[in-house]
Amino acid sequence: MQGMTDDIMAVLMLISLALAASSRFTACISLVAFQGVALGLIPLFSHGGMNLRTVFLAGLVVVVKGLVFPRLLARAVRDTNAYREVAPFVGYGFSIVIGIFLLAVSFWVGRRLPLPVHGGSSLVVPGAISAILTGLFLITSRRQAVMQVLGYLVMENGIAAFGLAVVPEIPLLIELGILLDVFVGVFVMAIAIWHISHEFDNINTDQLSTLKG
Repeated sequence: MQGMTDDIMAVLMLISLALAASSRFTACISLVAFQGVALGLIPLFSHGGMNLRTVFLAGLVVVVKGLVFPRLLARAVRDTNAYREVAPFVGYGFSIVIGIFLLAVSFWVGRRLPLPVHGGSSLVVPGAISAILTGLFLITSRRQAVMQVLGYLVMENGIAAFGLAVVPEIPLLIELGILLDVFVGVFVMAIAIWHISHEFDNINTDQLSTLKG
């Protein structure tokens, strides 16, 4: 079980690194969807075996994060006729360097933050922190609203991975509430992307500065 959890967290870290170097929205949405599917598998291998609760939670996470969220964003991208991030605040070459640096920071923090991870996995804390830091980096370094929403999802995936692996006894009701909050957030952001595109003919958030009085 520990080996599978480590493999899942390694996939999450690789996807986070790939997102820092990707410019095409469809590719980034697919990567986040795959990250959501991998995230959904964590309860099956981190909580001492399968039971009705873990299977239900895994299925719900896979459906919401691997299917529903990506479809909402893919539809928003199609409606706005935007396909890639052209001029981010931080270039893609330097973004790769920053992504590697964030990964190193995650391992450094992981070694100094020993937590009672079920199954003894050594990659849960670095993988979760890596996703959180990468999500924050995408939010602050990209101009397009789609990439900022994806950054929000990656950051939330890191938080969810941390909770699913480290706190297996968290009440199911709380987990469902968190998923509902994230769903509402993504839904509202998808609507906001459409309105930004409708008003400004693009989804560059720099255009919002024209709203200042």
